[in-house]
Parts: sequence; C-alpha cells; structure tokens
Amino acid sequence: MILTLRKSTYLFILLLIGVIIVSSGQESKPSSKIFTGADQIQLYLSKLKGKKVAIVANQTSVIFKENNFTHIVDSLISLKINIRKVFAPEHGFRGNADAGESITDGIDKKTGIPIISLYGKNKKPTKEQLKGIDLMVFDIQDVGVRFYTYISTLHYVMEACAEAKIPLLLLDRPNPNGHYIDGPVLEVVHKSFVGMHPVPVVYGMTIGEYGLMINGENWLKNGIQTNLTVIPLKNYSHTSNYNLHIKPSPNLPNDTAINLYPSLCFFEGTNVSAGRGTAKQFQIYGSPFLNTKSKFTFTPNPNEGSKYPKHAYMICYGEDLTKTKKLSSINLSWLIKAKKQNRTKNFFNSFFTKLAGTEKLQSQIEEKISEELIKASWSDDLKAFKKIRKSYLLY
Repeated sequence: MILTLRKSTYLFILLLIGVIIVSSGQESKPSSKIFTGADQIQLYLSKLKGKKVAIVANQTSVIFKENNFTHIVDSLISLKINIRKVFAPEHGFRGNADAGESITDGIDKKTGIPIISLYGKNKKPTKEQLKGIDLMVFDIQDVGVRFYTYISTLHYVMEACAEAKIPLLLLDRPNPNGHYIDGPVLEVVHKSFVGMHPVPVVYGMTIGEYGLMINGENWLKNGIQTNLTVIPLKNYSHTSNYNLHIKPSPNLPNDTAINLYPSLCFFEGTNVSAGRGTAKQFQIYGSPFLNTKSKFTFTPNPNEGSKYPKHAYMICYGEDLTKTKKLSSINLSWLIKAKKQNRTKNFFNSFFTKLAGTEKLQSQIEEKISEELIKASWSDDLKAFKKIRKSYLLY
C-alpha cells in the first residue's frame, strides 16, 4: 500500500487508510518478519524510473534480503535508476562522523555520486542543489527520540521539497523506541535543531508517521505542504520488537544503548559523561566530580564518533547500566542521583534546556522534586499530544 497525502484531505485519508490496513490483515504478528519500506522495492520502483532522483541516506539506508543487505543507492543504481545526488545528515553518508561534527560535501568513492551535507554550512537543501531533480527519496533509520536530529533533517528536506515543488518519497522504517511515549513536550521558545516541534522526548511514531504529522500540523514554514508519499512497513506495530542490524550513529552501538538513549542523553547537558569515548556509549554514566560509593569507573578516550570526549583521559566515577531491563518510560533517577552526588557548582549547562525543551525540568531537579512528581507534571501535555498523534498513525 502506498500512501500519498497532501493538504486538506489528511484526516479523512488517514482514517480510511487505518481501516484498510487493519482489514487487510497486515497487523503485526509475533512470528512475522518486518519489511521496511525500502525492502518493498516493488511498491516504489516504478515511481523512480525515468526520473532524476536525489536521496537522503546514510549507512542505515539498506535493503534487506534473507541474511544479506545492500545499500539502497547501490541497489537503485544497479536497477538503472538515475540518482543524481545524495544528501547526508548528521554523522555523514557512511555514518562515521562525531555527533555535532560539521560534515563537508564530497563524492562517494564507490559510485561517484556527489554527496551534499545537511549538517555543515546548510541544514536545508538549497534551490541550486535541487535544480534538475524530479523526485527526492528519504530513507534513514531513526530511533524515535526528539533530540535525535534525523527528524530535524526530515523537516528541512520536506520544506525544501515543498518550496521547489519536488515530490518526496519517504521509505518508512521501524521505531525501536516506538512502544512508549514519555518526557516533557517541547516549548516552541526552546526550538533548535535538537528539538524543532512540540512533541515529547519519546513520541512513539515511525519516521513515516512523523513526516505525516509535520505536514498535517502545518509545521513547515508559512504552512506549506510537501507532496509526500510514504511507503509503509509490513508486519509492524508499535509494540513490535525490532533489533537494528546497523548502528544508526557511531555512539548508539547496540539495542541497549538505543533503549537507554532517551534517559541518558540528558547527561549531555551536564558535566557528566554518558560514555562517549568508551565502548559502552549511552550504557554507562559518570564524572570525575561525583561523590559516589560505587566502585565502577571508566576513562573516556578519543575513538570512532567521539574525537574529543567529555573528561578525556580522566577517571570517571558512576554506574554501569548495561544489564538494565528494557525501559518503557524515561528514567530520571540516574540524572537526579548524579545531581545529588555532584560536588561542583556547575552541574547543568545551557544545552540541557535545549534537550529537555523546557526550563522546568532543570528547575524541578534543582528544587529536589521527586521523579514521580516531575513525571506527573508532564501528564496533561502528553494526553494532548497523544490525541494529535492518533490522527497520523499508520500501524
């Protein structure tokens, strides 16, 4: 089933699609293999033939077949699709750049196709860069967390395509954190590239559903609409377990890190390390400045994806969370504990509010409000968001 949605017909079409998906028997089954949008090439190949195509892709943009996979760019070129340009998000086309590292333009050595960075001089494709393109494809594995920047890249790609009147084909992929919704909803005054929309930290949507919401809620500049087509997943529901076969970014090396990321990334806005510069990124935390009786220590050193890790070459005292059971909500206890154990004046930095999307969370922690009461303060906003979200769900 291919979903082409635009302008004022959103709610009716989405409700109709929901009925079709349920009645077609495509709801997720425990024993059913999940097929990504990219995997179902028969659903979109005809849309690409005869077109000058650009694609937003990285190392996760692959087509799975049995126990093997091929990069979608390589696959499409072998099928004689005319790919003119690749747009690369944060971490680059091959996914080996540091978080926050400026990515430069270049040429893909394997295919000779020009690569244009969307995490350097410009985060939005320019008119000149889109000149001569008939169709844009977006295929990136997301992790379902507001401050993970791939959805911000999606926003700007959608906006550029809408302005240039170029259709956008979005190949959907599962959300490994799609089984819950939690966290403070972003206040628009704190909008940044690590949080562009009024959604919770964990929003429980696939990137395809999220694209529909960007369009439907008129979040693009001047309320413009993208001519958006979503190639949906097969055999997927938001409760499906989905293990990522390829690291979505250098510092999310496994399923445990991806599951802990929404809780531990708050440490990026503090003087505590979340494990960058180790082999357990987003599975441990610690700092040289924590008064803790824990015997667990680690020493960050420069490595892939973290050339300049926080507290490099210093012994950090903290906690190993690698054995933590799978979370179905954000855990604030580690952040609250670290704040209590901190023995310096400055625990938070200015980045914390951008991550939280509100100044309230920092104030609540500084005022020693309990985790239970902090989470209760999110309740009304989460209920309102769930009502909005419901209109865009495909699974």
